[in-house]
Amino acid sequence: MRNLKLEIEYDGTHYCGWQIQGKLNGKKKSIQAVLEDALRKILNEKIQTIVSGRTDAGVHALAQVANFKTKSKIPLSKLRFALNDRLPKDISISSVKVVPGDFHSRFDAKSKIYRYTILNRKHPSALLNSRVYFCRYPLDLNLMRQEARVLKGRHNFKSFQARDYRERNPVKTIKGLKIRRNKDIIQIDIEADGFLYNMVRNIAGTLVAVGRGKFPKGSMKRILEGRDRKYAGQTISPAGLCLVKAKY
Repeated sequence: MRNLKLEIEYDGTHYCGWQIQGKLNGKKKSIQAVLEDALRKILNEKIQTIVSGRTDAGVHALAQVANFKTKSKIPLSKLRFALNDRLPKDISISSVKVVPGDFHSRFDAKSKIYRYTILNRKHPSALLNSRVYFCRYPLDLNLMRQEARVLKGRHNFKSFQARDYRERNPVKTIKGLKIRRNKDIIQIDIEADGFLYNMVRNIAGTLVAVGRGKFPKGSMKRILEGRDRKYAGQTISPAGLCLVKAKY
């Protein structure tokens, strides 16, 4: 029995997220369902994948990590080729590796990096529409960076936690937070040991509000300490969110 680790790139626009849902009733499929179906047909086994972190509907991934166990001895290069040949064009397998039997994509991950991308100019983009959040208003990046600093470290992030179907520990550690601009594109990279439901989208929405002048200087500290979702900014579009990397 081999334990195989996949690195997966996908455009989440046309999917309900990573996780397999119940009866779809005409709704969008999940990344997991499409991938496991392809694996089942190639390996002639029922396959169950374990993922580093579940992405939501419309969210993308540059290097999602998943693992699964199989009795098949198929060469790794052949499996990658077969998967990419069978999968739709918006899902791609970048690597397949053998890992120790006890490797677990989720529990072994030390941290994950998410990137939120904003298109900041007067007009939207027809080509980038499903990959960015469009903001036509000027944004003060220096103020956004200053306010973002208070988020680094171990904190209770309840103010940035969307309502979830079960109670989760709101205490997380943000290891890094960078805001960069290249012409019309602004990228917010956040590395943390864990993320709450919609946490990155809520932080990004709050930073956009800061950049627009809707929140005065010092607001982020008060929002964080308030520990209530009502104090923070809006939950902005999933289109701008991408899982960049899982670190092990």
